[in-house]
Amino acid sequence: MDLSIITVNTNGKDKILDQIQSVLDATKNISFEQIISDNGSTDGSIEEIRRRFPNVKIIENGRNLGFGAANNKALPLASGEFVLLLNPDMRVLSGTLEKIVDWIKHHEDVGIASCKLTDEAGNFLEDAKPRRFPGVFDQVAILLKIPHLFPSILYHYMYKGFDPEKEQEVDTVRGSFMLTRRSIIDRLGWIFDPRYFIWFEDVDTCREIKKMGLKVMYTPIISGVDYVGTTFKKQPTLMKHKWFTRS
Repeated sequence: MDLSIITVNTNGKDKILDQIQSVLDATKNISFEQIISDNGSTDGSIEEIRRRFPNVKIIENGRNLGFGAANNKALPLASGEFVLLLNPDMRVLSGTLEKIVDWIKHHEDVGIASCKLTDEAGNFLEDAKPRRFPGVFDQVAILLKIPHLFPSILYHYMYKGFDPEKEQEVDTVRGSFMLTRRSIIDRLGWIFDPRYFIWFEDVDTCREIKKMGLKVMYTPIISGVDYVGTTFKKQPTLMKHKWFTRS
């Protein structure tokens, strides 16, 4: 099996069905499987996935385990040489997944790769670009909302001036589209450190990859449409702030 695609779903019916169809269109020439790890959805999304896409593997967690733990739960079912973590509110373009799998096969020093994330019109999403490893000052500034008054405080952390058309090594990429190797996950023992419920679990995994002497790479050879947190926006603001602070 070339590729295992893992998606965590939490009441994402409005986007995940289109995502699954886009995966089918993006994987014509490679062997793949898609695994949905469902965090207690009540919107009928799992029933509809079973009806429309009977080949998709589904894990029903029964409750919201968080993003990291739900991804980890899918790992025993994944048999691909490569593993792609793909959010339910992503849409990949025709032929793209086979292209980036071929790319990473020829870049053996790469532990994690991500692509150019855009809106529906193809415009690069600044909010979805790679970031540097955060420092304590960066996170305190965010928690105190200082960047609303002085945005330049976060220019270094946010890769101000980032060139989206240039393939480059970065510190971290978003967990919404994160391609890695099964052999690396086996070395770690998990996809994401289970101590993280949500937020910064992707940053932590990128750090672990770099500690192995491997690269985290951004490559614009393919693009994907990222609706940026469509499902997550449904969560209560106070709860999201609590998760962020804890992580």
